[in-house]
Amino acid sequence: MKDQTKIIAALLAGAAAGAAIALLLAPDSGKAVREDIAEYVDELVAAAKEKAQTAAADIKEYSNNTIDKVRSKFYAGVSDMEDNIDENIDHTKTKIKASANNVNNSVQAV
Repeated sequence: MKDQTKIIAALLAGAAAGAAIALLLAPDSGKAVREDIAEYVDELVAAAKEKAQTAAADIKEYSNNTIDKVRSKFYAGVSDMEDNIDENIDHTKTKIKASANNVNNSVQAV
């Protein structure tokens, strides 16, 4: 992404320099040249703002998607842990009941 940004910036700078030189060498009056340069710079600024807004929107969408994926995995992990805890509780209850029955049987045998 950084390489693309550098290339775009270089292209914009080159285009601006080329346009400025062309306007300065054109046979217009000084006022017309300044107006043309100002108009061209305004167009460049508008284009840069649009690209920045697009990049910001893309970044926001990517971050929201990443957050959603992390949440999904987190809740899936929590659900798995809850299932394991329930299984362990059931297993422990079964062992306690079996131990209590063994004690009860031992007491009754005496």
